Amino acid sequence: MKKRIFSLVLVVLLLGLYAATFIVACFTTKETGGLFMASLFATVMFPILLYGYQLILKAIQGKQDSKEDKSAK
Repeated sequence: MKKRIFSLVLVVLLLGLYAATFIVACFTTKETGGLFMASLFATVMFPILLYGYQLILKAIQGKQDSKEDKSAK
């Protein structure tokens, strides 16, 4: 159940990032160009960081599971 709630929160956060990027792109001026670039960077990097976090978490959990299997024998 916790996993579904966490996933739903992440989906809402990503949709918010996409919406913010779109809004900033539509109403950008020369002064707000940095805001658009930051929003675009966050929109691209956030999913990449989440994917990396997921891979690291699976690797750590896999090592813990193998240690428990060896100690049980």
